[in-house]
Amino acid sequence: MENIFKEIALQYDMEIDKIEVMSDHVHMSVSAPPRIAPSRAIQILKSVSTRLLFKQYKFLKKFYWGGEVWVQGYFIRSVGQGLTKEQVNKYIEEQSEEI
Repeated sequence: MENIFKEIALQYDMEIDKIEVMSDHVHMSVSAPPRIAPSRAIQILKSVSTRLLFKQYKFLKKFYWGGEVWVQGYFIRSVGQGLTKEQVNKYIEEQSEEI
């Protein structure tokens, strides 16, 4: 998943600064140009990754026959006054399931 998201980000002029892929969700720090709204960046990452997953792993269509790999919800927080990119990246690092 990490490679898929990074590939998509490159195609859309975005950059994934930090990413932690867990068994049931993903945390990532993404930088995007001003022309891409935060909600649009998430839409791109979810929709394109779904297409790539179905293309690369055809058996997934049996489990996700409705085409819904990702849930509708997401959380976005921009960095700036009160929250730095470093703080976000530290939080993401701390979310790893590895022991």
